[in-house]
Amino acid sequence: MATHTITPHERVRLALAHQEADRIPIHDSPWTATVTRWRREGLPDDITPEEYFGFEIRFFGVDLSPQYPVRVLERSEEYILETTPYGGMRKNHRDYSTTPELVDYGVKRREDWEAARRRLQPSHTRVDWVTLKQNYERAQSENLYLTFSAVTGYDLCQAYIRSDILLPLLITDPDWIRDIAETQADMVIEMAKIVMQEGYRFDAAFLFDDMGYRNGPLFSPRTYRQIFKPADRRMFDFFHSHDMKIILHSCGNVKMFIPDLLDIGLDCLQPLEVKAGMDLPELKRTYGKDLAFMGGIDVRAMNDPDPAVLEREIATKVSAAKVGGGYIYHSDHSIPNDVSLQQYCRVLELVHQYGQY
Repeated sequence: MATHTITPHERVRLALAHQEADRIPIHDSPWTATVTRWRREGLPDDITPEEYFGFEIRFFGVDLSPQYPVRVLERSEEYILETTPYGGMRKNHRDYSTTPELVDYGVKRREDWEAARRRLQPSHTRVDWVTLKQNYERAQSENLYLTFSAVTGYDLCQAYIRSDILLPLLITDPDWIRDIAETQADMVIEMAKIVMQEGYRFDAAFLFDDMGYRNGPLFSPRTYRQIFKPADRRMFDFFHSHDMKIILHSCGNVKMFIPDLLDIGLDCLQPLEVKAGMDLPELKRTYGKDLAFMGGIDVRAMNDPDPAVLEREIATKVSAAKVGGGYIYHSDHSIPNDVSLQQYCRVLELVHQYGQY
């Protein structure tokens, strides 16, 4: 009798439904500079890392910015300085090996935000329909798990306002920051409607909102509830009404926000940064009945000279997190370029070994 082969789509769906499949799903996020290194080390030129390693989730997004003109201001062998669609100025290494440095920000006064806000109008022109169609149909043919992705909340505010100015504004002018969050939520919902009205369907919303740093959250749960939670609730409710799960990427230590996120229906939290104190087995014990997890594997173990360190990291965490479903493999942030192709192949070999049911 022929046995049914579980597809990537089914595997992720089962994990997020807290059910066990044949193995845990696998996804990850290597830096551009890391992929460049891997090409030198033998990754074929004619295949993407997603295909080569069998990553099972695909992301689809639209332009949610105020669409200010993007211009290259300066270019050298080391970096590129350019304006951003959010009205700021960004300096990026040519190999994209680090987080871009935001040299200048587009919003310095309330009037700057009002000007940007007037440009935030939902429109069909915000979608690259040709690329969307090609990538969507290909991902569908491979039975991948399809997500509509967007940057939201506090993380989106950082695209407009410098962090050392933004954080005090959470206290001194919360209505302004709430307006930014609510406006972005409107854009996310209305643009998702435009795409879905053209026949595109997604399994989940993958939202990005970095709310923590190494030592804890960037602001209090009370501030989250007052400023960001209402907008998040509206987005979560909208996507849930379309039978979509909610996966939230939030860097740093965001444990204090989990009760509020569960209250509005979060389905999965990612990436669970180890160095920030996001301990995967502990989170599984505490919240595993209600919340799925994606990530939590320390990238620092991936290039440790002692191979036992990596195996212990994966064996311990994957074995604990996979029980009863509710876990998707991912690094605890992204794969830096100090991890070789050989080392990363070993990572996934161990993930397959310990991630079997």
